[in-house]
Amino acid sequence: MASCCEDKGCEVTALRESHSRVLWAVLIINAVMFVVEAYSGIVAHSTSLLADSLDMLGDAIVYGFSLFVLAKSLRWQAVAAVIKGVFMLAFGVGVLLEAVYKVLNPVVPNAELMGTIGALALFANLVCFGMLYRHRSDNLNMSSTWLCSRNDLIANVGVLIAAGASYWLTSRWPDIAVGTLIAGLFLHSSVSVLKEALEELRQPSPAPVSQPQPVAISVSMPIRQNKK
Repeated sequence: MASCCEDKGCEVTALRESHSRVLWAVLIINAVMFVVEAYSGIVAHSTSLLADSLDMLGDAIVYGFSLFVLAKSLRWQAVAAVIKGVFMLAFGVGVLLEAVYKVLNPVVPNAELMGTIGALALFANLVCFGMLYRHRSDNLNMSSTWLCSRNDLIANVGVLIAAGASYWLTSRWPDIAVGTLIAGLFLHSSVSVLKEALEELRQPSPAPVSQPQPVAISVSMPIRQNKK
């Protein structure tokens, strides 16, 4: 009998277990950082911090979906990628609305708090990025997950730039500008993820393998005639 490793079964199982460990780790990190950044964003009156916190929440949800479809088919993974794309799109629109609100209601953010929490978020996302990087080409599920992590790093750097500029200029506009750019990044990434996932869903489903039907064999027995 062929062994598990001979038919690649062991490799597939090990890969799924590795994906599961990584996804659980980054899910927990992002969930914790969402709470930290959301609270800090409200206290600091920072659009960019709130945008980054929503990104953390979105990623935690994304990683949850990724765990759900880990052992499922490519079509299930494509459906999960569509849901991820929709979440990214919704958060992008939400941050844009927040930026508009800050334009109409001017408040200078707390740059020191922005910088401190932004640096903490950058460190957390660097850890997540390092764990996801080597799995980025494994499948559509992990590819879309890694894309979310990459976007996080860009957003974190943007928050730090906004904090420095707000402190230097004593102005709300750098924070609003960076928040708007983060929203644009969400929207661009959501379109990319949705396009790839919808293309996968348009592919025809593989035809089920039909099992060979047993052939009925009739055996005719010779009839003996009784001799009189």
